[in-house]
Amino acid sequence: MNIFYSLFAVILLILFPTLGVWGLGLNSLFGIVVPYMALVIFVAGFIYRVLKWGSAPVPFHIPTVCGQQKSLPWIEASTIDSPHTTQGVVARLALEVLFFRSLFWNERVELKKAYQLLYKRNLYLWMGGLIFHWCLFVILFRHLRFFTEPVPFLVLSALFLDGILQNLFPVIYMTDFFITVALIYLFLRRVRDPQLRYISLPSDYFALFLLLGVVFSGILMRLFFRVDLVKVKGLMVKIFSFQPVLPEGIGLLFYIHLFLVSVLIAYFPYSKLMHLAGVLLSPTRNLKNNSRMERHVNPWNVPVKVHAYEEYENEFRESMKEAGVPVEKE
Repeated sequence: MNIFYSLFAVILLILFPTLGVWGLGLNSLFGIVVPYMALVIFVAGFIYRVLKWGSAPVPFHIPTVCGQQKSLPWIEASTIDSPHTTQGVVARLALEVLFFRSLFWNERVELKKAYQLLYKRNLYLWMGGLIFHWCLFVILFRHLRFFTEPVPFLVLSALFLDGILQNLFPVIYMTDFFITVALIYLFLRRVRDPQLRYISLPSDYFALFLLLGVVFSGILMRLFFRVDLVKVKGLMVKIFSFQPVLPEGIGLLFYIHLFLVSVLIAYFPYSKLMHLAGVLLSPTRNLKNNSRMERHVNPWNVPVKVHAYEEYENEFRESMKEAGVPVEKE
């Protein structure tokens, strides 16, 4: 039922601009007001989440490691899996963000027989996640052509490389194909795995369906229901220059695509998608494992009156002797 609830929610989101633009003529609402609202909600939510995470106290030194800690000079340390320097932490975070290193090494745990746990790699999940995130980055990067004039050389290079394998017109970008395959795989994996399906929430499926809606509407808009890209770029440039002017005849599918993107942007800071910033703020990842070189004191520790053993024995020595408990001083 979680799948159907999420799918129904995305279908409703598609119906909103369809009825609003095609039925009621609310072009300005869905073309100008909604994108501005989404940007405000995104910025406010992003700043709130980052400040909330950043202000959370970290009373314990809890870096997650899977390698030899730096200790004696003749023991080789793992500088990335157990970093003890700032450079090691930066390298570890870079590998995690760019290549999902921890997901590559371990994801599956199986109990083969009593007292024997096996940790295995799930290469399909690692490849699916990596392809999806990199394709999403490239798609967002090449969309900069709609917000800049003149278009930067790097954006033009990304457009050329993304469609270099074929000479069709309109160009079919490789990222459009790969991100669709990756999203379908991530959805099927969540549906087919009984354990994963059991712990999946409606929000997990909603994010997948929303991303698929954004991707499909963008592909349809480029290949089948063509829109005037000059008008689209003019609208985007005007929106980001805070001088919005809505052009005529831009097409219904564009408003659907823009509305789904706006919902995704507004939903982003309040969902699991916020791991974009969370991975950099996690104390299990961004702390150095140098507990053998530096003393880490819990800032929550408050001064307390301690009762040393010598004081305890002085207070109860006679009672301890009578009970046959050995004492250090007679």
